[in-house]
Amino acid sequence: MTEEAAHATGTAGFLLEVGMLKRAKRSGWWIAGVKDPETIAEHSFRAGIIGAVLALMEGADPAKAALMCLFHDTQETRVGDIPHIGRRYLQAASNEKVTADQFAAAHPAVRDGVQQIIEEHENGDSIEAVISRDADKLECLIQAIEYREQGYQNVQPWIDNSLASLKTPSARALAEAALTMSSLEWQKTYLR
Repeated sequence: MTEEAAHATGTAGFLLEVGMLKRAKRSGWWIAGVKDPETIAEHSFRAGIIGAVLALMEGADPAKAALMCLFHDTQETRVGDIPHIGRRYLQAASNEKVTADQFAAAHPAVRDGVQQIIEEHENGDSIEAVISRDADKLECLIQAIEYREQGYQNVQPWIDNSLASLKTPSARALAEAALTMSSLEWQKTYLR
């Protein structure tokens, strides 16, 4: 096998692996009693949209923020979605280590690029990294609002913790606005 073919195989392997995120549930919600929570892919998709929106509001690079959001939980194909209470008892590898393993056989530009994305999301202080982490928390808060509307009463700690962790003014403003609305508020725009 040529080096180019090996890199294509390694990269395609990750693309197949990331499909697991469409089937893997966000397990922290089981603690709140949510029987069928959203998947990791569903969470990452909306976090990506939120990241782009926040970046536009904050005058940052929306593509960079969205990209970090889309990749931020890809490691969960290998370690699962460990809820915060589980992290007290488990010593999972860092997201940077898992990402390095996931992309070891990938095309060098892909390997290096994704590693940089994860490193910045996890440890960076750029405005896009802060926004990416805010988008992750804001998505969790919005999901908790939706679950609360569906009758799950134990989600308030997710709302409170997410709200308390937001750093950017735009994320805090959107969270406060979302807390005053129903999840069907968007329909009022065209139903008037």
